[in-house]
Amino acid sequence: MSASSDISPRASYPAQLLAVSRSALAQLVRTPSHSRRAEAARKLARHSLWLSMAGAALVIALMVAFDRTEIQLMPARGTPGLWPIRILTDFGRDEYVLSVLGLMLVAVALVAASLHGIHRTLLLGLGTRLQFMFLSVAVPVFVAEILKYLVGRGRPFVGGQANPFNFIPFEGTGAYASLPSGHAVTAFALAVAVSALWPRLRVFMFTYAIVILLTRLVLLAHHPSDVVAGALVGMVGAMAVRYWFAARRLGFTIRADGTIVALPGPLAGRLKRVAHGASAP
Repeated sequence: MSASSDISPRASYPAQLLAVSRSALAQLVRTPSHSRRAEAARKLARHSLWLSMAGAALVIALMVAFDRTEIQLMPARGTPGLWPIRILTDFGRDEYVLSVLGLMLVAVALVAASLHGIHRTLLLGLGTRLQFMFLSVAVPVFVAEILKYLVGRGRPFVGGQANPFNFIPFEGTGAYASLPSGHAVTAFALAVAVSALWPRLRVFMFTYAIVILLTRLVLLAHHPSDVVAGALVGMVGAMAVRYWFAARRLGFTIRADGTIVALPGPLAGRLKRVAHGASAP
């Protein structure tokens, strides 16, 4: 999100809110302007290709050699003692993650419309980072839904057998939406996005993603190859969104070698002052 400089501070609140919302959308589709975007694009393509090749090879190997064995070792569906795992796995549901990020974006827009000057600029800087996290999850989740429909892989024991090669393409039901795992897509996309903005959280975020991945296996919601495929889609998708933002100088910049790094964000103390100013009479 970015502040709209052509709106008078004395404009009505609805006009301010419309200006903030319009500016937030316009910055996402504006023409790329970073002079090093070509280097970053080449680096993204190279890394995505190698990651995809390695991931595809691992998915095939797991499908052939390990999927059947792994799901036979897991506890039966509906086992009473698995209720903590069922609660934990919901932290990787795309509906929940996107809803939280979406509500935070709406809150930023509503508050920013009542602010001016540096206060609005600081809050909209946070809004840009929320936009990045939201799209980093939403884009790969959308791609994953298309892949689920095209591939049509049956979930573990659908059809009554431990058959990792149970495919009905274009079937379109939840029973045949196993590959890729949507939870793995969401968790790994979010891990990449948060780590890109705040590298010190990398270990925590990828631990979270791996835990979500494991819950899908324990609950017999997916085969091992499904969650690996989901992790791959989530990571590559988030990397592509990061490039989109960096090419437009939104939250990221590009070094001479094509490496994308986050720009310094608003300081926590300044954000506290913004929140205090917004709540003051």
